[in-house]
Amino acid sequence: MRVVLCIQADDGAPWLDLFRAAMPDAQIALRDVTADENADTAQADYAVTAGRCETLFDEQRHLKAVLALSAGVGHLLALPNLPRDMPLYRLEDAGMAAQMIRYVLSAALRFAQRMDTYARQQRDARWEQHPPSDPATIAIGVMGLGVIGAQIARALAAQGFAVRGYTRSSRTVDAVEVFWGSAQFPAFLSGIDFLVNVLPNTSGTRGVLNRSTLARLADGAHVLNIGRGAALVEEDLLMLLDSGKLSGATLDVFNEEPLAAHHPFWRRADILVTPHISGLTLPSAAVAQVAGKIARLERGEPVSGIVDIERGY
Repeated sequence: MRVVLCIQADDGAPWLDLFRAAMPDAQIALRDVTADENADTAQADYAVTAGRCETLFDEQRHLKAVLALSAGVGHLLALPNLPRDMPLYRLEDAGMAAQMIRYVLSAALRFAQRMDTYARQQRDARWEQHPPSDPATIAIGVMGLGVIGAQIARALAAQGFAVRGYTRSSRTVDAVEVFWGSAQFPAFLSGIDFLVNVLPNTSGTRGVLNRSTLARLADGAHVLNIGRGAALVEEDLLMLLDSGKLSGATLDVFNEEPLAAHHPFWRRADILVTPHISGLTLPSAAVAQVAGKIARLERGEPVSGIVDIERGY
């Protein structure tokens, strides 16, 4: 069995070592995603990719499947030469969920404890106490109840927050009020104090966080985005912050990354910017998961994490 690992050459050696250790019987070749052409044109059975390689599917015409080293697969779906019948698999958690839960909890608790308010008061040298917030009185909405989103929602509920979730199709999540489908979306948003976006990047989610939808949140609401940058209309967020409708935002993903040095988000006291670190891929866990998926594919067994190319996730 032959596997081509598509990754930046500078980062490739440690990944190559991990894959060779996890798949000792496989021939694994490194393909630098930054190179225009691949000197090694041998045909592979599987491609494992950590980046966008424009010529991968022109070079590799006999792949059984492609496996992404990430939960998001937008970089692959955007390739015009991706065969529409190609089985495509994404990472499921692989150590990301625990990180993302901690990220969301830290921001939600900061909001509940009014830490942003006290930070502003510190800058003004102003001593003023505020009544404590009971988490049960804070409505938190989680957009996207997949593997990771559902865990985030349950973790928030365990802290005593009033949690509601939004998903494309009906499902049940313990201690979470679930809204589903476009007809229930306005009701989901209504009166939310703290909104968490975990949605993937699809044609239906781009620009979903806009002036109209965010205006449905409670006055003084906070917006947190760890889904995809394309979900947020940046100009609308700034306008709602300036008007006082929203009190702040915590943003880990952006339309263009890295975020340009001149971008206004950097200079906003009411926006916390982090450099796409809420759920970093853990190499050992990711390699073990991908190697396991390939082994099951070879045995003809069911494999989870398959992407519906038409839906985009």
